[in-house]
Amino acid sequence: MDLHGIDLNLLVAFDALMCERNVTRAGVRIGRTQPAMSAALARLRLLLKDDLFVRSASGLQPTPRALELAAPLGEALASIQRTLDFTQAFDPARSTVRFTLGLSEHPAFRLLPALQERLARRAPGVTLRVKAFTAREDALALLDAGEADAAVGVPAGDTPRIPTMALFEEAFVCVARKKHPLTKRKMTLEAFLSYQHLLVSPEGDGVGLVDTSLAQLGRKRSIALALPQMYAVPGIVARSDLLATMMRGAVEASGMRDQLALMSLPKEINLAPVPFVLHWHRRNDAHPAQRWLREQIALVAATMA
Repeated sequence: MDLHGIDLNLLVAFDALMCERNVTRAGVRIGRTQPAMSAALARLRLLLKDDLFVRSASGLQPTPRALELAAPLGEALASIQRTLDFTQAFDPARSTVRFTLGLSEHPAFRLLPALQERLARRAPGVTLRVKAFTAREDALALLDAGEADAAVGVPAGDTPRIPTMALFEEAFVCVARKKHPLTKRKMTLEAFLSYQHLLVSPEGDGVGLVDTSLAQLGRKRSIALALPQMYAVPGIVARSDLLATMMRGAVEASGMRDQLALMSLPKEINLAPVPFVLHWHRRNDAHPAQRWLREQIALVAATMA
């Protein structure tokens, strides 16, 4: 294909359609009308000899050919944008940029309120869109596809194209209702195992870190309830005799700290703190606005230490 015959604006439209999966929203993203986006899609289909996007109940779905093109074209456009933006100063007080941030459940509760407050003060014209994810692989997928500018969650592995920055750690504690009988006893392994437990299992496999640690000791706990939503736990524990093992910060962020007792786990159960990190794609390293956003996230996280 002769590059002289390609309109760069068509590639920008393609990238927007990949991100939004909707013609109207893609137009808003790049400042074009819906008819202009429809015309661009028609030209793209003719140029690339493929439908590229097909309609479905959930929006436009990319064809295999579109998926093949998404990453290389996205990186090429990002490289061009970095070149054009590199020397431009980013003025947060005057900017109207929209950031998209991927967040797993805990950082959404722990980090987002203070981050939004900070952005509102320093960049009132900036908007923030949040995309939720559960599995760490989903964070990488969001960044690779350009669907998120950054993501906060547990480390997603050592991937050169995805730099990371450590933000904060969360230690595990045993949580019970305020006047639970265990609060009047010494926390031993036998005492811990004498009560029924609530398990948070986002993957739904019914096994947690506590269970793995107990298995190494040849022991097992009684699990009365397993659920994927961590922030439902404090309310359930406060109204039952169930014990839960969860991150201290999740208890603090739940708004129910005064109804709960926090205790150390038995010494035989040694769980390492959970690290939470900021991820972004290498192609966004030098972008002034993106760098500013990452700085704000890091500053907010520093106040949580």
